[in-house]
Parts: sequence; structure tokens; C-alpha cells
Amino acid sequence: MTNAIGTSTARVDGIAKVTGTAQYAYEHPFTDPVYLHPVQATVARGAVDTFRSDKAESVDGVLAVLSPWNAPRLADVSDPELSLLQGPEVRFRGQIIGAVIATTPEIARHAQSLVEVEYTTDDHDTVLRADHPDRYPEDDPQTIGDDVDEKLSSAQLVIDQRYSTPEEHNTPMEPHTAVALWDPAEQHLTLTTATQGPHSVVDTLAPLLGLEPQQLRVVSPHVGGGFGSKAAPHGHDLVAALGALALPGRAVKYAVTRQQGFVFVGYRSPTRQHLRLGARCDGTLTAIDHESFSQVSPAGTFSESASSISASMYAADARRLVHHLVPLDVPPPHWMRAPGEAPGMFALEVAMDELAVAAGIDPVELRIRNDPDRDPATGNRWTSRRLVECLHEGARQFGWRDRDPHPGIRRDGEWLIGTGMASATYPHVMSPGTKVTIRHDGGGRYTVRTGAADIGTGAWTTLTLISADALRVSRERVTMEIGDSSLPTATVAGGSSGTTSWGSAIVATAEAFRRQHGDDPEAGAQTTGGVSEDPLAEGYTAASFGAHFVEVRVHPGTGEVRVPRMRGVFSIGRVINPRTVRSQLLGGMVMGLSMALHEKSVRDPRFGHVVTQDLATYHVPVNADIEDMDASWLDETDELATPMGSRGAGEIGIVGSAAAIANAVYHATGTRVRDLPITPPALVRD
Repeated sequence: MTNAIGTSTARVDGIAKVTGTAQYAYEHPFTDPVYLHPVQATVARGAVDTFRSDKAESVDGVLAVLSPWNAPRLADVSDPELSLLQGPEVRFRGQIIGAVIATTPEIARHAQSLVEVEYTTDDHDTVLRADHPDRYPEDDPQTIGDDVDEKLSSAQLVIDQRYSTPEEHNTPMEPHTAVALWDPAEQHLTLTTATQGPHSVVDTLAPLLGLEPQQLRVVSPHVGGGFGSKAAPHGHDLVAALGALALPGRAVKYAVTRQQGFVFVGYRSPTRQHLRLGARCDGTLTAIDHESFSQVSPAGTFSESASSISASMYAADARRLVHHLVPLDVPPPHWMRAPGEAPGMFALEVAMDELAVAAGIDPVELRIRNDPDRDPATGNRWTSRRLVECLHEGARQFGWRDRDPHPGIRRDGEWLIGTGMASATYPHVMSPGTKVTIRHDGGGRYTVRTGAADIGTGAWTTLTLISADALRVSRERVTMEIGDSSLPTATVAGGSSGTTSWGSAIVATAEAFRRQHGDDPEAGAQTTGGVSEDPLAEGYTAASFGAHFVEVRVHPGTGEVRVPRMRGVFSIGRVINPRTVRSQLLGGMVMGLSMALHEKSVRDPRFGHVVTQDLATYHVPVNADIEDMDASWLDETDELATPMGSRGAGEIGIVGSAAAIANAVYHATGTRVRDLPITPPALVRD
């Protein structure tokens, strides 16, 4: 038996990446490619009346101009986000309403500026409000325990506050790209695209295009980040495919510009949240009432369900959770790292800090007192819930014991200094359906094939380690093949479910391989297998947990906030590759810092578009913003969750970290900030 799992291992694709030989979607070689640039709507709601393309078509090098009247027809127009160029309706500003295809990207971009479009416009609304007249509940309220209102009215302590988080955009380093090639002889479409799930693209696009799944191949071996935005196909994939159908035999390339990345490839909806906590004088919770609001689009109804985080986090006699959707004339929101949990945990953990202050209890102790021994939402036992140990260990590492609880008193020269903390959790997600093929190549070497995607998280390496242990060989004897829909079906890389889902399938297939071929297989021996259902035992709930501890410095004259120190301690089951897991946890914490202090997409209500649509005006942290930051984890194995003993680690780093910073800002200044991001005007003192 080998011990590849748990060994700090350099990325198997690392050399290819640093030498530039790892091919990303836009870089795949095609003979004589052509280039697409979209025409986008300049109104937020209405319809295209006229689409004059004669000037664009007269430009030397232009090969085609697609419009709602001449684009290839889709077989299915039920998906409003992807029913592009099928009719004149405009659902949001920036919607793709046409496309120019030319011999160079520069010609395509210039020619699209010559297209003249006239519209019939309707009144639009792009402002999220909790009192919006068209709001509606996503589902019936989730109620657990006795009457919430009665518990709140009789509570000795009540926190009743409103919190908000802004619209945020994923902005991965690699822009969204797609290259589409239609082979008319084979009746086959090849799409190389930056995606978190090649098979999910096939499942979505093939029916729309009127193709059988085997007629569409999606290739994506390397992805330069996604943070959720590449978890499903968006308009750029569809319009590239339409371009390829319009120009058979030519590879149509489309690289989404950074500005367009703030329009039609997804974003985190803003949220408005109303949270009420009822508690006894000793801080033990009696009631939790969490109401949240997020926006949806006529082009898609993805829900940023922030209130769901309060279902299982803390013990309470009664709780009520409800999430409202507000339909607006905006692009469709989509997944962004820890969708729902990240904004929901900001509100919950700031409210818990407010309760700690009201009760005069240390914030760490408050959370320990409210730690449930069973899942409050279901009554299930936990496979492992070691939040209390994370809190104790994080407090020890951080030096929390020496903290003076009084806010606004610690200084270093002009700077106010504060410390804060917050808990973290993320549900354990296992997506059944992944298939794996294992082939013995001879000489004790194996090839393991599945259509998983590595979005920069280290899946190439992690799956190699899992395969090596499952096959009882060294990792050098395993060759992984991933990132292609021609490989066996794999679920999407999302919801911190990738390693869980793909790794479980690899282990199951390796066991089936040994049953079929024994311990000394012949060269060419092969088995295809997988996992058809979640192996989590009935009556159990699995989740990852953690604790964030933060120190901030706030300048009272300028309102500048600096974060010199962050610590995160996590319970995530067995760690497959410490090197890449630590990177994931730290990356999440950096995004939490960014969420707390920097990120905000500003949408102009007059015109319906985001005006902060580049990395000069949409602020994210740079190296100078990140100082002493570290992440560690408890030594554990959770074999009830997965056969590897692991749980998800990709998203928990961002959950709660923004709240820890906000709580530290309160401790430094005495000013409670409930609206993100925390900007200088909220903190400047007269």
C-alpha cells in the first residue's frame, strides 16, 4: 500500500504551466482560424427594431455578420440566457444581439462598431431593494422548532439588524474564451472552452444546437481560474458555436474582453439581509430569524440564497429562514465562490459578534456555547464537527487570550488596532455520476481517464495521488487524462465537490479493477466504473468547518484599513495534497479580504450597466495588501464522508473571513459596519 495521499506534492502540470506548454482554451492550434466579436445591446430592456450591418460587411476581412434575423436557428429556445440571436428581445444591457466574424480580431472589433442598431425601449429597473413590490419568496420559509416570533419576543437579548453585500464579479485571470469548429462532413462540433465541466457544456449546448451528445466534443485540459463563473456555458460559448455553424470548416475564436467579463458570464448577486437573534443572558441562542433578498434576471433565475447558512450553523430552539428573489432587468447572476454561504455567513457572523458584545461574552466562547451536537436542520449526527477544536487552535495560534475586549483603545501611533474572529462552514457536496476508466499499460503503469476539470486548484495532482493509493502504486506510475468530454463522464468542478466526486469514483473503479483483473493484471487490462450515488451513510450530515482570526489597523483620519495578520484553522477531513490545499485555503481567505475591503460592482441605474468594468476600477487586493497570512488544518480522516477520508476545501476559506475583518474593524474603532465593502467614509472620525 502506498502513501501518496497526504504527501506534499508539486503539481504534475507545473512544468507545463511555467514553460508555457500547457494549452489553455484559446491557445489550441487550429488551421486558418477566424475571429468573432459580439454586438451588444445598449439598452437595458426592449427590442431590436433595425439591425443595419452593411457598413460592417463592406470592411475588408469581414466574413459574416450574424443578427437575430440570419443567425442559425436553435432547436431549443427554452433557456433565456442562451437563446441568443433567435429574436429581437433585449433582456439586459450588454446582451449579445449580433456578432461579426473576420480574419483578425482587430477587424472584427472595428467592424462591429459600424453596426447600426435601433431599439424600441421599455422602462427598466436594476436596483435591488428589500421592499421591491415584485419580490417573491424562492420557497416556503424553512422553519425548525417552536414559534420564532414568540421566542424572539421573550428573549433576554435580541440582535435585530440589517446587512448588505454588493454585486461582485469573479474576474478570473484567464478570460472566458471559446473556439468552435463545425465539421460538415462528420456533422461534428468541437468546442475548446474555458470551463469547469466539459460534460456539463455538452449536456447544455448539444440539445440547444440540435445535436446528439456524441456530435459535440468539449476540450478544456487547463483553466486559468473560474471561481464559479466557468461552471456552466454562457453566451460566449453559444455565439461561438453559432459562428462555427455559419462558417463550416472554419475555427471561430472568441476571447471575451475584460469589460465583457462584467456583463454576461455571471456574477454574485448583491444581497440584503435581515437577521434577528434571540438569546439568554449567557449568550445561548433561543431563536434565529434570517431573511435574505437577491436579484434575478429575465435571462436566468440563479439564487444567491444567503439565509440557508443559518440552518445548521448554531444550536437554537427555533429558527426561520426565508429567501426572496427580486426580478430586475440585469444579466443573470451565477455561481461565485461559496454562493449563498459567503454573503450569508458575513451577516450571521457579524450578528454573532454583536451578540457577544451585548452579552459581555468573548466571541470565541459564545460560539462554543452554541455549538450543536447534531445537525439542527435534520437531527442527523455529524460525520465530524470539530469547530470547537478549530476555535481553540486558532485562538492559541493567534494569541487571542491576551485580547482586551473593549473597542477603540489600542493604538500604535496614529493607527487604531483591533482583532476579530468568525466561524466558517461549507456543506459537504458529493455529485454522483462520474465515470472513470483505468487501464494497465504494462510494467505496473496505469492510465486513469475521466472528464474532470482542473481550474487551477491542482486536480491533475490530487487525482494522481488518489489513483496511486487506490491502485497501490507510486504516483510516478499513474498517468492522468482529464479535461475532455471524449473521456468518461465527470461532474462539474464546483461546490467544493470535485475531489470528493471524482476521487470517490476513482477509488470505486480501482476496487472493481482489482476484482476483475487481480493483483497482477495483464497489459491492456481495463475497467470502467464509478459511483452512482452519494456514499454518505443515512442519518449523517457532513460539512467542513473552520475559524478565522484577524488583526486590523485603521487610520482614524483617512479611514484606511490594513490587515497585517490573518489566521485560519480548518476541519476538512484528510488532506490529499497539503501543498495545493493550503493554496486553496489561502486563496479563499484573500478573496474574503477582498470581499471585506475592496470588491463592489457599481451598476448605473439610469442605463443598467456596470461602470466598474475593468481591474482599474473594480478593486481587488494586490500583493501589498496581503501580509502575514497562514492557514492550517486539523489532523483527521472522515471516512464516513468519502473513501479517501477528505471533505471539500475549495470554498471554506472565503466563508466567514469577511466577517472576521468587519468584527476586527469594530474592535479597533467602535464603529459597527454592516454593509460591504468597508470603505473609508464609514470609518473617518470628525
